Order: sequence, then C-alpha cells, then structure tokens
Amino acid sequence: MTDAKSVLIRQLCDLEWTMFDKVKNEGGRASCQNDSDFFKKMRACQFESWSGPLLESYRADLERAGREGRNLLEEKYAFMMERTHPDTFAEIRDRLPHVSGEALGLIAEIAKTQVEWEREVDLAYPRMRSGGRPLTSDQDTPWQTSFETYLVGELKTYSLETLRLYLEYLRSCKEAGRNLAKEVAGHIATAYGYASLEDAEQNAGKR
Repeated sequence: MTDAKSVLIRQLCDLEWTMFDKVKNEGGRASCQNDSDFFKKMRACQFESWSGPLLESYRADLERAGREGRNLLEEKYAFMMERTHPDTFAEIRDRLPHVSGEALGLIAEIAKTQVEWEREVDLAYPRMRSGGRPLTSDQDTPWQTSFETYLVGELKTYSLETLRLYLEYLRSCKEAGRNLAKEVAGHIATAYGYASLEDAEQNAGKR
C-alpha cells in the first residue's frame, strides 16, 4: 500500500470517527463509541481493499456531509432500521435523504456481489467467521442486524458518484478473480496479529 493511500485511509477513518462519536442511540452511548482505536482499525481493514478513486470519492462525500451538517454514520444506522425496527423507521423516514431509483439499482447489484463474496469466505473459513453477523437480511431481528442490511444502510449514504465508482470497481475485481471480502478478512487477520487468513483460521479460538 502506498504512503498516499495510507494517508487517505487515515483521513477517512478520522472523518468517520468524528461522526460515529456523535451518533445518538436510544439506549444511550454504545460501548464501541468509546474505542476509537478499534473503530479505526476495523474501518481501515475495509478501506485497504478499495481503489484510490473510490476512497477519494467517499472522502468527498464525508467532507460534503460535514459542510452540510449531516452525519452519514447516523444516517446509516437510521436506514438499517427499515429492516430491524420498521415502526421507528416510519417515524424518521422523512428526515432522511431521498435515495434515487438509480442509486437503489446500484446498491442492489453491489450488495448482491458483496453477499456472494461474504458467503464464500464464511464457507472457506468457518472457524474464523463463527460468531459474526448473520449474512442476509431475511435473518434480521430487532436485536441483530445482518451483513446485508448493514451494508445497504451504509451504501444509501453514498453519493451517486461513489456508488458508480464502487460498482465499476467491484465488476473489475470480479473479472480479475478477486474476492474483496476475502481481502478484507485477510487485513483483519493481520490486524489481530495473525500471519495470514489461513493462520487465523487454523488458530481461531486458541488465543
């Protein structure tokens, strides 16, 4: 990873943390909001798999939202409630930005690809992945949010430009035989001190 990309990822993590730190929860401040190091480490693992143009476009989204007084992290969790807390979501729907038909189409294809990749990793590395989120939105409950619903909630906060770049990037990765979910899992394994994803799978639960 280049120095320029590392700097860009740190900027994204800092911008996101500033918003995440201000998210208001019905039950009070969440414990994860008191651990900026963990938050930034996990987000960096995600961003390491992105292309430079995609990272720059998302940074522009975050900076624009900041100028407009919007909190994209708060909006993400609000959008997730359409699946997990539909009654509450109905009360706040009008406060959220409109998501266009084009955006919804892009999001659907992005989510389909990402879910397929996640499923492959879940099957290949079951020990490392045990205890994670449910995969698909049909498994959502008021107490547990699936990977798919979490992802869609986040994607709904992205600009059209970022969504277009994201989908274009995913298509190019598929053509090249890359699985970004596996790459992210590898970054997470390394962040936890394992030598590789395979090492994390072999030694999962031993630490």
